[in-house]
Amino acid sequence: MERTTCCVVGGGPAGMMLGLLLARAGVDVTVLEKHGDFLRDFRGDTVHASTLRLLDELGLAEKFAKVPHQLLTKMALPLGPRDNVAVDLTALPGPHKHIAMVPQWDFLDMLADAAAQEPTFHLRMNTEATGLTMRDGRVTGITYRTRDGETGEIAADLTVACDGRRSILRSALGLGIHSWRVPMDCWWLRVPRHEGDPSGAGGVIGRKRMLVYLDRGDYFQLAFLIEKGSDARWREAGLQSFRDSLVDIAPWLADRVDTIESLDEAKLLDVKLDRLTKWYSDGLLCIGDAAHAMSPVGGVGINLAVQDAVAAARILAAPLRRGTVTTEDLAKVQRRRGPATSVTQGLQRLMHANAVAPALSGKLDLNQRTPLALRLAQRFPKLTLIPGYLIAIGFRPEHAPEFAQR
Repeated sequence: MERTTCCVVGGGPAGMMLGLLLARAGVDVTVLEKHGDFLRDFRGDTVHASTLRLLDELGLAEKFAKVPHQLLTKMALPLGPRDNVAVDLTALPGPHKHIAMVPQWDFLDMLADAAAQEPTFHLRMNTEATGLTMRDGRVTGITYRTRDGETGEIAADLTVACDGRRSILRSALGLGIHSWRVPMDCWWLRVPRHEGDPSGAGGVIGRKRMLVYLDRGDYFQLAFLIEKGSDARWREAGLQSFRDSLVDIAPWLADRVDTIESLDEAKLLDVKLDRLTKWYSDGLLCIGDAAHAMSPVGGVGINLAVQDAVAAARILAAPLRRGTVTTEDLAKVQRRRGPATSVTQGLQRLMHANAVAPALSGKLDLNQRTPLALRLAQRFPKLTLIPGYLIAIGFRPEHAPEFAQR
């Protein structure tokens, strides 16, 4: 049986950040990633201002600057069928007055390279956790299977589930979860971007459809929102029907929808919004999507996952080094990060109820009066700092622990 002090399951943003920080604290940490690389399209690609500041503190700003990315300095948030509120991120406090759009695989490769410099960091690719090992009601590690079919066990003082919204580790323990109904699923796809097109990020609300576009330089990453559970119905309607729907909601896309050659290019995100009632058990901690699946509204999921990892590293590094980590230590992580998660999910539910659900159900009045929030924003432009701050920085942003700063 292999052994490590902390076994992190899942090589996404939360898992890789936690692995890097704990290794810089001198903790022996092993990160398991079931795939052979990080190359998967249409994962969250937004690195928010608070995460960019964190990279500065970790001494990774120069490396990040070499990663291909675009900077979003403005957003157009849809508040009605005919109205958007313009958000200027250049007015944000702090050194980063923007959101960076970077392929997630490049971001994760950068974290992996930085962590590889630490002698106590170990990354196991092509290794999938298949279950938990237990003793006297306590989690003592994981079982795994490699792509080649090899099986084994890794014993650990602490196991951290960073394996996403379908976490097999949280399922294995049957941790209680609170779920909220969501009105939509999401199709991710891309189309070319032309000179003179809208820049930054924006959205459009129509009847029974919503569209969000993200400026990725020479192309747009599109999020086409559909009613929850309607994926099969949209695919049955066919490619041309989908193209027509895109043009109907965003006429400026008419000259490029033909570049979408198959509905296979539309990758389905099965949207979930949930949160564990307790993020931990004796010997196990869940963070990121494994603890709280986020809606894509605001694109804040990665930011929250990274902040979870930073808080967990700060709280747990010392007891892990001493070999004395307790459930009370794990509870401190939830107490630290739980309120920010609750508030963010509450705002997402508010957007679901007041914008997304009426639009996708066809109950949105396309001739309605300009919403009060937009009228106030038009009269007092500084009010747009509030949504900009909530999205780009968020509640209770975390700073790098001193032991991890470079």
